Amino acid sequence: MKFLITGANGQLGQELQKLLRERGLDFVAFDSKQLDITNSTAVLSAFEQEQPDVVLHAAAYTKVDLAEDDGRELNWQVNVDGTKNVADAAKLYEAKLVAVSTDYVFDGTNEGEYLESDAVNPQNAYGRAKLAGELAVTESGADAYIVRTSWVFGEFGNNFVYTMQRLASTHPKLTVVNDQLGRPTWTRTLAEFMLHLVDVKAAYGIYHLSNDDIATWFDFAREILKDTDVDVTPVTSAEFPQKAYRPKHSVMSLEKAKATGFEISTWREALEIFSDTVLDKELEK
Repeated sequence: MKFLITGANGQLGQELQKLLRERGLDFVAFDSKQLDITNSTAVLSAFEQEQPDVVLHAAAYTKVDLAEDDGRELNWQVNVDGTKNVADAAKLYEAKLVAVSTDYVFDGTNEGEYLESDAVNPQNAYGRAKLAGELAVTESGADAYIVRTSWVFGEFGNNFVYTMQRLASTHPKLTVVNDQLGRPTWTRTLAEFMLHLVDVKAAYGIYHLSNDDIATWFDFAREILKDTDVDVTPVTSAEFPQKAYRPKHSVMSLEKAKATGFEISTWREALEIFSDTVLDKELEK
């Protein structure tokens, strides 16, 4: 079985490559310079040459605030047009597709956990583009899994964990939003789940995947910095304005993912393992 990864230089793309290497699986990975997914001819050419059995579509435009203005066009080109090109090629070359989406397809007004079947209502440009990308995958007719995730952190690239640590190194006190509820996701957990869906031949469709338990960004930050002397203080979203709307409550149900037989650790457990296996090594360098 041969895998094709898009978004090779992103934090998920790099995690997928690491996991596939560890498992001794055959794969090819393309970054945006090697494969412009917004170019349908280039995508078809890559599929023709590589003949993948499974496509792990990790390429995405993720600059949520920039997507509201300067990055609006690129956001749509990558998350919609690019995803459509990859999905259409997967259909044509009979490859299974695992595409990644986001909790931002929801408006965040639900007080309970969002099910995969719940109504979507994105409130920012990034969420609207990711939803349109989901629809492109579905309409392509490819054998596809759409995995919605949230609050992603990991070894590679920029993310909230690294941001908090960087700020903590120069600031004795930090303020972090405490009125947005969600679920942090370790890239390792997400990558393992993407392969798991293929391995167990799960039913095609939409799945929600994050690490278990609920948190606010303040909870997350406090756990990241629990072994430091930094004072982490909660604030409201109103005190920390951002250009793009963020859902207040985007907790997604994990029951469908668990029903496939996939074991999901809590985000605190995932963060602890990540800290022990990745962050400590970085500090030793």
